[in-house]
Amino acid sequence: MTKRTWALLAMLALGLVFPAAGVSKQQGGVLHMIAWEGYLQPQWVAPFTKATGCQIKSKYAGSSDEMVTLMRTGGGGQYDMVSASGDASLRLIYGHDVQTVDPSKIPDFKNFGKAFQSPPNNTVGGKHYGISLQWGPNTLLYNTQKVKPAPTSWSSIYSAKYKGKITVPDNPIQIADAALYLMKTQPSLKITDPYELNVAQFNATIHLLTQQKPLIKKYWALASDEIDLFKNGDAVIGASWPYQTNTLQAAKAPVKDLIPKEGATGWLDTWMVSAKTKQLDCAYKWLAWISTPKVQAEQAIYFGETPVNSKACAIMDTLAKGSCEQYHANAPLKYFKQIYFWKTPIADCGNGQKNCMDYTKWQQAWTQLKG
Repeated sequence: MTKRTWALLAMLALGLVFPAAGVSKQQGGVLHMIAWEGYLQPQWVAPFTKATGCQIKSKYAGSSDEMVTLMRTGGGGQYDMVSASGDASLRLIYGHDVQTVDPSKIPDFKNFGKAFQSPPNNTVGGKHYGISLQWGPNTLLYNTQKVKPAPTSWSSIYSAKYKGKITVPDNPIQIADAALYLMKTQPSLKITDPYELNVAQFNATIHLLTQQKPLIKKYWALASDEIDLFKNGDAVIGASWPYQTNTLQAAKAPVKDLIPKEGATGWLDTWMVSAKTKQLDCAYKWLAWISTPKVQAEQAIYFGETPVNSKACAIMDTLAKGSCEQYHANAPLKYFKQIYFWKTPIADCGNGQKNCMDYTKWQQAWTQLKG
């Protein structure tokens, strides 16, 4: 997944973070961390170092695949932690690249929304392999002047009505979006999880995406790509993130977004700890720090995503009025239940069978699809 090189275009200049309760001072310790660009900003890293004595050395990755590779080649010896998205976390767990963590050592864990305490992308067999961080939905973005009536279904991005004006992410995990649509519209396929597809279900999904391909203007890799497509009128509808909507609306572009009636996929990022780290004490201090309401609020506004700590909402509104509602930080549980968070496709279908198509096959199919 290539997202977030755009994150450095901050939505708000933030002030310093004050030391969080329960994060104790220590001497020495260096955490080498793999992260999405924008996740290790001085606004909250510098105060963390001052409060704990733990230093942070960052390595920004451009995709989930790169994160997995870096952790497998340098985990423990070179890298101690990674901010993995759902399409990487299970690969790291089943590859034994990350270790279990104890949520009881994270004071603010109790303030996390229930949906984010033990999600399937970072919790396996009742064991926690990381601490949830921030999330966002993959929405349907459309030009209000060109797309009428307003869409209510993902069917619009598979419709010839908008041929040559549709854009979707350039990412194998996009297969799950098509699978979710089929799960709701073709019940005979018996898809119960858009990330757990047997051969027949997978082939039906790829067939839908193959039919969609001639309709696509561009598969976007960066959020800025999609923003430019909408600004230039080259695209009028597509799969998106809230960041694009907010950026385009700030530029007075006539756009809106929604979660269609079929629901949506989404990302839920997790801080994970290398199985071989020698900096476990500092790692736990970081997990505690990044989970506090103030730091969660600061990152959410800086990056344009939603915190998992329910107490961050009020702080968000003090930093940027209306941001809590804008990023759905106070949304009801039914909003979250519409979202199928990214997780790595594996052979184990979760029903006792191991005939699902794993992520390698998703990557191969996506590459072949794009030609």
